[in-house]
Amino acid sequence: MANSCVIKVTPAKLKEMADHYQPQLKAKTPPYSLFSAKVGALTITGYNSGKVMFQGAGAEEESAKWGNALEAKKTSSSTTSSTLPKDFATWSAAGSDEVGNGSYFGPVVVCATYVEASQMPLLKELGVKDSKELTDTQIREIAKGIKLVLPYRELVVTPEKYNQIQPEYNAVRMKVALHNQAIALLLEDIAPTVPQGILIDQFTPEGNYRKHLSREKVQVKDNLYFATKGEHHHLSVAAASIICRASFLDELDKASKELGMTVPSGAGTKSDSVAAKILKRGGMELLSKHAKLHFANTEKAKKKV
Repeated sequence: MANSCVIKVTPAKLKEMADHYQPQLKAKTPPYSLFSAKVGALTITGYNSGKVMFQGAGAEEESAKWGNALEAKKTSSSTTSSTLPKDFATWSAAGSDEVGNGSYFGPVVVCATYVEASQMPLLKELGVKDSKELTDTQIREIAKGIKLVLPYRELVVTPEKYNQIQPEYNAVRMKVALHNQAIALLLEDIAPTVPQGILIDQFTPEGNYRKHLSREKVQVKDNLYFATKGEHHHLSVAAASIICRASFLDELDKASKELGMTVPSGAGTKSDSVAAKILKRGGMELLSKHAKLHFANTEKAKKKV
């Protein structure tokens, strides 16, 4: 059945998306839009407001490369949604987030942390807040502090591993499996303590999350809450996001040293050029160790070679 979802992006990201989908652009664009592209059975329309709509088969998977869904619906089934209790930010809670899913190079990193209410002043003192408001240097320093004071579980899926499991696990199913595993391991670590709630930075409707969750051997199903921009709702998600980002940056640096060239984040034209250089040096075998091959960047890089 057809499905659709919408994400909100910055003006710079919108332009990057227009460049990315250049080969698939449609001749006509709807009013107030910057671009409209057709990728297989999927239509992608980027509006000047910063909203990008994905309509058709694979909408969730494609949109997940660029950001978290603002609104998403499957015409085949209804989904449920959780609204956070008013005082959720003050709870002793666990939270999870991920980084790297929308970047052609580098790993997917998922982290879950547990924050006691009594630890919140300390975390604020360390500088824990939305990672998008922090520089890369700050993120790395704050991550070190977080790891000293909080229980956390982190999972790093290298590009090589990602390429092995990606045909079976689409972007959404993979993130569900990783969030669930990180949370399950964290709950084992802190037992017998039980969080008042578990907040997942929302990347798909709750109903869809639970559908994919039902395929996992170990399932954390109770006490789950979902919210976009989860780092604004609880420090556990903000802390998890910072740890993820620090690891992602470290992995990109490691790849840059190994290859002797700067490996960028994101999925723009810089990534195409670097991928073409890697292909010239070591072919698909070398590229598969550093990039998520199913991204459109791979085909663009091949044309450059």
